[in-house]
Amino acid sequence: MPGIYEKLIRPAMFSLDAETAHELGLASLRIGLGTASARRFAAERYQIDSMPLAERFGLKFEGPLGIAAGFDKNGVVVDQLAALGFGFVEVGTVTHRAQPGNDRPRLFRLPAEKALINRLGFNNDGAAAVAERLRQIGRDCIVGINIGKNRDVPIENATANYLAAFEVVHPAADYIAINISSPNTPNLRELQQSDNLDELLSSLQRRNAEISPKPLLVKIAPDLGESQIEAIVDSCRRHKIDGIIATNTTLDRTGISSEDSTRIGAGGLSGRPLRDKSNGVISTAFRYSKGSIPIIGVGGIFTGDDAFEKIAAGASLIQAYTGFVYGGPSFARDVNAGLGRILAERGFASLDEAVGSGI
Repeated sequence: MPGIYEKLIRPAMFSLDAETAHELGLASLRIGLGTASARRFAAERYQIDSMPLAERFGLKFEGPLGIAAGFDKNGVVVDQLAALGFGFVEVGTVTHRAQPGNDRPRLFRLPAEKALINRLGFNNDGAAAVAERLRQIGRDCIVGINIGKNRDVPIENATANYLAAFEVVHPAADYIAINISSPNTPNLRELQQSDNLDELLSSLQRRNAEISPKPLLVKIAPDLGESQIEAIVDSCRRHKIDGIIATNTTLDRTGISSEDSTRIGAGGLSGRPLRDKSNGVISTAFRYSKGSIPIIGVGGIFTGDDAFEKIAAGASLIQAYTGFVYGGPSFARDVNAGLGRILAERGFASLDEAVGSGI
């Protein structure tokens, strides 16, 4: 039976422009769960007992479901999201210098498809401001920081720009994700090509070792062929990258009406239509890496069944964004509970046993 969020709050929020509603949602979380006592109350309602979960790239996660980059770009509601049952929060995408992103409107809902299209363009407060904000909070969960390239930096200077952001956020991050796959920064996806990727990863990993090693992950696109995925996996293994995030938003508009696609224009598609494409990239990366690189699966998670599909495809952690927008405050609890039931029904003693079981 629909709850208050489905009957009242979501219709009210969906009556607003999507980005305005998102900003209002962030403000509501920041204020409503701004005290430790409020977060404890929320945790009692929305968290479940954590399921058995081994460490991932040297970090202990309280639960397998995290919030994907893009929801909390500037690290303003990290502890609030943890109180709702998310085991980790990936902040960003953050660039070295603050930038406003693309012109509005730039975020759109497709309720019939349970999807979003965005062309936000890495709007963020900049690496220094976000890192300082994260240093000042309690950190009730694992916090990753997703970094990207400033829009005005040519692709040949991308490595230096990533390094500058990396050095600033490094002290504040539990892990750092390298975003080379957003479709909304011109030419960014060229960094997925082997030569460009090797230069970027070798430079970041070398600096990482000099400062103090932290897990480095690479976020890849869903719009890749099998040979491209194999090349990326090979590069990640060669440079001892700790994990792969699969996937970012897609440029493919399959399943979206041509009228909606034309009306909205450019942007990356997320949500339900991305689910199968994301699962395919996860399973391909898992096969080529022989399970040696942990994968965070993201794209189209709305239920425990969706989460299990990604685990079975080879993901050892999962993330969501669009599903949370549609599902509301109980989303993480519902997905975690559903995933736990499925694991028990299928006889898995832990989530780790299920990773790649569908390959």
